Amino acid sequence: MNNSDLADSLASANNITKADARKLVDGVFAAIADAAAKGEEVSLNGFGKFKVKDTPAREGRNPSTGATIQIAAAKKLTFTPAKAVKDKLNG
Repeated sequence: MNNSDLADSLASANNITKADARKLVDGVFAAIADAAAKGEEVSLNGFGKFKVKDTPAREGRNPSTGATIQIAAAKKLTFTPAKAVKDKLNG
């Protein structure tokens, strides 16, 4: 499922236009991204949590040459599903 499929599903379930549904989907993702950029945790009851985690700088290897390279520190967005979602997946 991609953004358009999600918007189509939302539009048909709520009797709104596909364009309005697409704006809503894009708005939700933008809000999550903005909160993550500020370092905030986004918790959606019954769905899960989005958290920003820091990964430290580390040493790695170039797979083609085998040379040692330095991998910079970075931030990544992680998702932890809620118990209801886990139960639905494994039910």
